[in-house]
Amino acid sequence: MTLTHEQVRAQLTAPGQLFEMDEVEIRGTTIRTWKHAPGHFRALLDASRGYGERDFLIYEDERLSFEEHYRRASALATVLVRDYGVAKGDRVALAMRNYPEWVVSFSAILAAGAIAVPLNAWWTRQELEFGLADSGAKVLIADGERADRLAAASYDARLIVTRPGGEPPEGAALLADLIADAGPGSAPPAVELDPEDPATIFYTSGTTGRPKGALGTHRNLGQAPMTVAYSLMRGAMLAGKDPAQASGERRVSLLTVPLFHVTGCFATMITSLFSGATIVLMYKWDPGVALRLIEREKVTGLVGVPTNAWQLLSHPDIGKHDISSLGSLGYGGAPAPPKLLERITSELPGRAPSNGYGMTETTALIINNTGRSYLDKPDSIGHPVAVIDVRISDPLGNEVPVGEVGELCVRGSAVIAGYWNRPDATAETFVDGWLHTGDLARVDEEGFVYIVDRAKDMVIRGGENVYCAEVEAALFEHPAVDDAAVIGIPHDELGEEVGAVIRLKPGARVTEADLTGFLKERIATFKIPTHVWFRDADLPRNPGGKILKTHLRREILGL
Repeated sequence: MTLTHEQVRAQLTAPGQLFEMDEVEIRGTTIRTWKHAPGHFRALLDASRGYGERDFLIYEDERLSFEEHYRRASALATVLVRDYGVAKGDRVALAMRNYPEWVVSFSAILAAGAIAVPLNAWWTRQELEFGLADSGAKVLIADGERADRLAAASYDARLIVTRPGGEPPEGAALLADLIADAGPGSAPPAVELDPEDPATIFYTSGTTGRPKGALGTHRNLGQAPMTVAYSLMRGAMLAGKDPAQASGERRVSLLTVPLFHVTGCFATMITSLFSGATIVLMYKWDPGVALRLIEREKVTGLVGVPTNAWQLLSHPDIGKHDISSLGSLGYGGAPAPPKLLERITSELPGRAPSNGYGMTETTALIINNTGRSYLDKPDSIGHPVAVIDVRISDPLGNEVPVGEVGELCVRGSAVIAGYWNRPDATAETFVDGWLHTGDLARVDEEGFVYIVDRAKDMVIRGGENVYCAEVEAALFEHPAVDDAAVIGIPHDELGEEVGAVIRLKPGARVTEADLTGFLKERIATFKIPTHVWFRDADLPRNPGGKILKTHLRREILGL
């Protein structure tokens, strides 16, 4: 018998079941939560020790078991408290690639009761300086590349370095030495944690050119792996599988996205720590390397953005590797073209593709489309999970009828507390318990959500959010630029690329290469326009002075 979404939800969330729900009041709003989720990170870390010597992290030829991860995280947490004076609520920043040390450091920071601040490893020196200053980080744990990038920077945080390319900066300590000096230890230092205590600050690109720190709680963190598990069980039941059998399957995930993004951190790393799954880390995304890793480690699932799946399918060596273990391809963070689903079902038959929706502000996944539903409605992002409410609102905040387009608003245990030290932005985005996502959407009569457009002026390049205002602000710093507009350019693999329309000041002479070189010192490489159009005429504007980007897209791209 084919079950409906409502029937599956009723079975999974019934009293006494793993996904039983509870109602709690948070910041004046009553919401549903996963009743059996870890209340805070320490509970999750302690429970993970039960997986013992099972592989948790695999990076190239290195393997780290759950037990060893626990010991190293405990030792580092002890050092942070004892030797660095880190107290509950202090901020400790992370800036590195997807090394095992990222996970150990993140765990240690939270186990010490501090707030983890993962910084974008692609950021420039100026962007990293901003993150350190804005968060007020007391300590920075960085890899050698990030430490070198910050060599001439000004910041107050004490520096701990891992994998230095040469001699570490003066005054910096080596992470491996600190862990070794701390001794084996049996547990992290004692600290009292509450579900509503702040746990993480993840920076989002700013609509006004200034990134905002999304402040997540221990409750958000503990709820995230339950949400992913619920999505997996829901997908299995909708496909007619036994959920008990699905929950016992061996899981090895190839992580193709950065840990400093919520998909990498919460949907993959925290979920694996919770469920005993193995994560295969990559130095950087490379579809050829990914094929070899899938074969070598018998990877069962790939987690990333649509670009990763597209490039994997397009690689000329895909037929030379045994990737039969790969049973699922999950992606989100960017619009997934229906053609991608067609390619997966035709070129990798029998696999279970899934498309998810989430934001930094929702602690990753909150809406998911998989299995038969995805095949039937490939342009939908799916059904919200059981602890999430969805509402489509008009500009006045009123709910619109089924099928009509409005702003997607969500409420539930995944929604963060607000923005770090930004009460104005918090009040604007979080209204009466509802997060206003900035995405325009509709919901059909069966409860499936469809993203129609983005209300925010944003380009999503390979899963990376690029706010146009931020790039425009950097362009306006160039003395020759008189006016600028940044727009998204459709791209088969990346979804979108960044484009810019520039009007120069009278008599000015600047090339695209000049602008690229100028921007490299100001914004991360992925934000720099790869298409630039110069024009002599004024950029089109409405009576209020706002640039009419739809006109520019139509004029330049015919869209």
